[in-house]
Amino acid sequence: MSQQKIAAPKGVSEYTPPRSSAFDYVRNCLIAPARKAGYQLIELPVFEDTELFKRGVGESTDVVSKEMYTFEDRGGRSITLRPEGTAGVMRSVIEHGLDRGQLPVKVWYSGQFFRAERPQAGRYRQFYQVGIEAIGLDDPAIDAEVIAIADAGFKALGLKQYRLELTSLGDAQSRAAHKVDLLKFIATLQLDEATAARAAINPLRLFDDKREEMKKAMADAPLLVNYLSDASREHFATVTKYLDALGISYQLNPRMVRGLDYYTGTTFEFVHDLLGAQSGIGGGGRYDGLMEQLGGQSLSGIGFGLGVDRALLAAEAEGVIGQEAFVSDLFIIPLGDGAKLQALTIASELRDKGKRVEVAFGDRALKGAMKGADKSGATYVIVLGESEISSGTVELKEMKSGASTSVKIDSLFEALNK
Repeated sequence: MSQQKIAAPKGVSEYTPPRSSAFDYVRNCLIAPARKAGYQLIELPVFEDTELFKRGVGESTDVVSKEMYTFEDRGGRSITLRPEGTAGVMRSVIEHGLDRGQLPVKVWYSGQFFRAERPQAGRYRQFYQVGIEAIGLDDPAIDAEVIAIADAGFKALGLKQYRLELTSLGDAQSRAAHKVDLLKFIATLQLDEATAARAAINPLRLFDDKREEMKKAMADAPLLVNYLSDASREHFATVTKYLDALGISYQLNPRMVRGLDYYTGTTFEFVHDLLGAQSGIGGGGRYDGLMEQLGGQSLSGIGFGLGVDRALLAAEAEGVIGQEAFVSDLFIIPLGDGAKLQALTIASELRDKGKRVEVAFGDRALKGAMKGADKSGATYVIVLGESEISSGTVELKEMKSGASTSVKIDSLFEALNK
């Protein structure tokens, strides 16, 4: 009696060949600009003490109140699978004293994150992000650089149909002045108990409410950008001046608050128009009080998280990425044991020079091996038998056109570069 098959949990994103190559390419494109700007890898656990996210992300957020995977370990400790990256980075920076050295601390990370959301296209319970954090300095130029790094990643993918939305959530003085009038406005609304409780903790959360009735109710609410202090207004104006100088276009969105409570000052989101309801492909902002809130120094920081899953969907929707970009340069079909040894040697030498080379295994007949070469999508194929080895010459066949050229084995690398 056969056992029942075990399927992956509902709502996780899995990538298998050949699409996994496209996923890997997208992730590397998003990471590369951070590396070029001097950001270094920080590798963190996928679970943390629950208190880190309650204190860092904010108990009024949907992430903490509804979407965290929280459980008790064998020692009775409350543990949560990480729903976002910044709080864990900040915890690690404090714990390992990175904030006591050269500032700013500039790190990047990549990995899986977890939220108990309703699965739909582009919205997963396990999802992948690339992120960076610049911690320690309150400089508008860093804000601009962080945004520029994210933008460079999307441009490297070839994306064109996205936009950058930008706002400022101000400093403590700005938010305090705004909160007075916002609470007065909210007091005029008829709210259900859960929404009223969220508003009591952080009234800005109502701007982030996705329900149509709440969007209409908040249409005339006072906007924080109209309450910015002189210092916040000057900081934001300087950020936009730098972005203008860098040639990065943006749209001001005064209603944006993002989904996490720690954001202050410069806040941004990248939106892709071809992804429907789940149009956000990345975003971030400044978080000037987070380190102190987690028991560290009173240092500012700014960062972003970019969705690898959604960036891949966006690239596929625009048609700027295809699986053909990740096929092998050469497929070698050896006929016999002696040829197999030679094939492995040739493959190794070409791989050392940067070529992607596959070898047919399993002693299949020539017809079956050629079918394998065709399915692999390889650009070229060679058949290697006793006569080819003795003559030192092979027929290099281009799979797409069917055209063949006689090539010396020692000159395969040059032939593949033509």
